[in-house]
Amino acid sequence: MAARVSLRLRVSVAFGLGALVLAAGLSLITYELTRDNLLTRREDTSLARVLFNATQVSRLIDDETTEEELRELLQNLYTPLGARPVIRFGDLWLSANPVEFSEPQIDPLLKDTVAGGRAAQMRYVVGETPFAVIGIPYFDINAAYYEAAPLDDIAATLSSLLIALLTGSAITVLVGIGIGIWAAQRAVRPLTDIGEAAEAIAAGDLNTRLEGADPDLERLSRSFNQMASALQDRIERDARFASNVSHELRSPLMTLTASLEVLRKRQSDLPVRSQTALHLLSADLEHFKQLVADLLEISRYDVGAAALETEDFEILEFVQQAARASGQSPLLTHSVHAAGLVVRADRRRLAQVMANLLENAHNHGAGATQIHVERLESTLEIAVIDAGPGVPHEDHDIIFDRFARGRRQGPGARAGGTGLGLALVSEHVRLHGGSIRVTDRGDGQPGACFVVALPLDGQ
Repeated sequence: MAARVSLRLRVSVAFGLGALVLAAGLSLITYELTRDNLLTRREDTSLARVLFNATQVSRLIDDETTEEELRELLQNLYTPLGARPVIRFGDLWLSANPVEFSEPQIDPLLKDTVAGGRAAQMRYVVGETPFAVIGIPYFDINAAYYEAAPLDDIAATLSSLLIALLTGSAITVLVGIGIGIWAAQRAVRPLTDIGEAAEAIAAGDLNTRLEGADPDLERLSRSFNQMASALQDRIERDARFASNVSHELRSPLMTLTASLEVLRKRQSDLPVRSQTALHLLSADLEHFKQLVADLLEISRYDVGAAALETEDFEILEFVQQAARASGQSPLLTHSVHAAGLVVRADRRRLAQVMANLLENAHNHGAGATQIHVERLESTLEIAVIDAGPGVPHEDHDIIFDRFARGRRQGPGARAGGTGLGLALVSEHVRLHGGSIRVTDRGDGQPGACFVVALPLDGQ
């Protein structure tokens, strides 16, 4: 299905087309009215002068008039606009300027009409010059008077007018598009504000509200704010419930832990089946304790109580310590620019990020094989690589969701985990203004690569 054109573009195009139609219509009307007005005035002027000259000629010629007298008469005619007079006297054609206009340039249809005893007028082009040619017959003698008035000055005027109108139309269209863009921005700005507010709420900023909305969208803004408030109240209630439950569970967990310690001291006195049950109970209790701790930590993010406690530390040394604390021995590599790099971040939260990623690699990827630290222009990237089965592509977007354990399987994979480890990693990294992603290994071998990207803030 083809992508729909945006509202801003459609409004801008509509304004542009409207301006084009309006400008084209006005330009066409202006051009035609001006053209008709100029030609009509010129033809009226030419006709009055032709009638005057034809009258003068009719008074001065008769059947006895010689060719020399006719030529002298042509030279004395009043032609202030550069008109070209032509006299037909019987079969004789005489022109005041044979080079520019003479009998061959008179249209045959015009000549036939005048020869039939009717005055006529035609507009046509001779060479590259437009003319208005008028023919007047004489009834008492076999003669006719023609006069061609050039229209090149009108053509030049109309050409200049056409250029001006086209330029004005282009400017009008551009102005129309500009107004359309401005109007579209004004029209969709409230919708943009609503979209940005929705994105902010989706990103975790539950205090976002619409302020000073357009009066026409006041009802929508009020409903949106009510929905956001209800959503915030619901999330905060759920977060407080999880936090309260987690706190309430800590006391019995401490009691159970103390009781298990007593049993462990007497483990050798217990039957084999009881020792197995004690071992399973100890493992489940540790899992339960970790789950409660993770729930308490993640509930702080839900109620907006999480805050960074930043300090400066050397990143490569920090990564080495995190690897040793995990009990694994991955290969530590780094780019040239990462050597000796000191970052400012929350050491405790980043330590939990590394611990969770290394534990995830231990549980699902037979342990981390490599940790690579690389410094880009304004970003620090820490990649934890394992040699497990990898993460299916359909799980790349959901693996950082809460209680999303994914479908990683393999010979070295272990069951376990609370389902909150990677979700906590995402929250810790997001609190630093960074991001995390999972990809396949870049060397073609099976395995997963979890990449933590942290901003360096101009370091």
